[in-house]
Amino acid sequence: MMRLSLTFGLFTLLSSTPLAAQHPTMPAGMSHEEHLRQMRKDEELKHRGGLAMGFDQDKTVHHFLLRPSGGEIVVRAKEAADADSIARIRSHFRDIAASFAGGAFDKPVATHGELPPGAALMATNASRIRYRYAERQDGAGVVMETADAETLRAIHDFLRYQITEHKTGDPLTVPQ
Repeated sequence: MMRLSLTFGLFTLLSSTPLAAQHPTMPAGMSHEEHLRQMRKDEELKHRGGLAMGFDQDKTVHHFLLRPSGGEIVVRAKEAADADSIARIRSHFRDIAASFAGGAFDKPVATHGELPPGAALMATNASRIRYRYAERQDGAGVVMETADAETLRAIHDFLRYQITEHKTGDPLTVPQ
């Protein structure tokens, strides 16, 4: 009887573990196979991003912010005391500001496995964009500004793609 009780107790404990601990909740309307493919894609993005950016994606938070004159990419360490992540973020964004200004978008390609929308025009029109490194207490970012309407659309397309791919939840519209 004791053995049966222990077996039942163990079964109850194991079967009550939430599925969310195994993987994220499946979005409504998505098949299990689609959900598994999406989870694999997300893991691949995180892995490639860690290699391309030089910091642990699980220890950081990304934001892509649309602005009337362009936008901003910001990455912050989740832990304010994580000096290693903060130093790596800052190093990455110093490099990004310089490489984007030179029309090179190899890091986003390495992260996403494709050239993000808007990046080709941003590269062609690099001289029309002002890139500025912006250090933050818990990370860094790069500000992108332009007065050219076509280039502005490209920057916004680039940032919207990033918001969607990284699932940041940032607004897809320009604040007024």
